[in-house]
Amino acid sequence: MRNRLRVALFDVLAPLAAIAALIFVGVALQWPVWWVAVTSVLCLLILQGMVVDFVLYRRDGVTVGTDDDGPGLRLAVAAVAAAALIAAVVVGYTQWTVPDRDMRADIAEVTGIASSVAEASATFTPQDPDASINRATGLMTPERAEVYRRDFSTVAKELTSKNISGQAETISAGVEAIGPAVASVAVVMRGTQNAPGKPADVATYALRITLTKDGGTWLVVDVTPINTR
Repeated sequence: MRNRLRVALFDVLAPLAAIAALIFVGVALQWPVWWVAVTSVLCLLILQGMVVDFVLYRRDGVTVGTDDDGPGLRLAVAAVAAAALIAAVVVGYTQWTVPDRDMRADIAEVTGIASSVAEASATFTPQDPDASINRATGLMTPERAEVYRRDFSTVAKELTSKNISGQAETISAGVEAIGPAVASVAVVMRGTQNAPGKPADVATYALRITLTKDGGTWLVVDVTPINTR
């Protein structure tokens, strides 16, 4: 019974585990040509070792797993199998788990930035008409910030000169598309304008915010209306 367990562990399961780990790494890496070559060679060597082990069993009645005079060889077989399995876990983690986590972080970041810029676009007060503009341009690329400031500064000052104030609140925001360096977010807001002696004007706005990733930081490159009222 003891010898059967050692045969199962060291002569069968260990080499098969190493082969499975090599194949798993290939799947995680999407089989680049260099790994196909490496896997082919290593799997061939493992299979040859299993064949030699079987031949020794037929000739001498002993295998790597049952050879009491070769504990070092059994340790090497176990170490190689363990190293292959550890490598498979590490590669699978870095190739699948980390990108998914980074994607979720990017989605949360671009959604928050888009909401902030969208709300700032419809928020202004007579006391400080440039406050929301400065808040929005701080989240934009320099080129877009200059255009945005030129387009919205005149409108905001005109409204605030009439003592009109505006406030916006995000209803929902969702990512339309996202890649490693580009993202598009749709933001739906409820905007309220207040003018002296008039009832509050409430409207729903939808903006599309386009962002780019520059040096690890997401910045807005465009703000366009989806629909207006």
